[in-house]
Amino acid sequence: MQADIFKEIDSLQREIDSYRPLSPDFLKQIKQYYKIGLTFSSNALEGNTLTESETKIVLEEGMTIGGKPLKDHFEAVGHGEAYDFLYTLVCDKTVREKEIQQLHQLFYFRIDEKNAGKYRTNQAIITGSKYPLPKPGVVPSLMKELIPRIEAFRRENHPIKAAALTHKELVFIHPFIDGNGRAARLLMNLILLQEKYTLAIIPPITRREYIDSLEQAHVDDKDFIHFIARMVRETQKDYLRLFLK
Repeated sequence: MQADIFKEIDSLQREIDSYRPLSPDFLKQIKQYYKIGLTFSSNALEGNTLTESETKIVLEEGMTIGGKPLKDHFEAVGHGEAYDFLYTLVCDKTVREKEIQQLHQLFYFRIDEKNAGKYRTNQAIITGSKYPLPKPGVVPSLMKELIPRIEAFRRENHPIKAAALTHKELVFIHPFIDGNGRAARLLMNLILLQEKYTLAIIPPITRREYIDSLEQAHVDDKDFIHFIARMVRETQKDYLRLFLK
């Protein structure tokens, strides 16, 4: 099943690549389009109440939305800045520990400056999960070990699978006091961009399937990898639709 969807994704990616090189103006529009889409969807998965159009207003016009929590605005602006930082790392083809911390710091510092980009020092739990998280004392060593593991994922697997496995591993370590899901999705999308694929946008409507497959991934990650592959495929189809407008 994975092999089939990876073949379909690679075929779609070749179709996308046939439109390249993109004009600088169109490339700028594409980046902004997905900046809004990824910021909205990733935040909404975690309970942020801004709609996609409201997220666009916050990011592009710097306006606040009446009746919406200030924290929701901070999350939108911070995620937008983390997204911009993502593109400074695309040409590198590597992931460094300090960059994972910086992605979190950019997203989170308006919400909790003291803990932004810093590893948690308290025990944490994931509500609804039956699997305990690592104790805070081992988090730094687990994060150092994660970097060579990411490199191994990339050497040994299709890029989509490598990105999904990286997402899974970061969530299971849960290195930060909050914002781990968003950090994991940013990191996953960094790998996808570095491998010249489109982003994986996870719509809020798929939240239950996303959470359930991630929980199941403690035992068997097949469904989670397939879920991420489907999200990449849907983003690719959306990407291609943009060329036909």
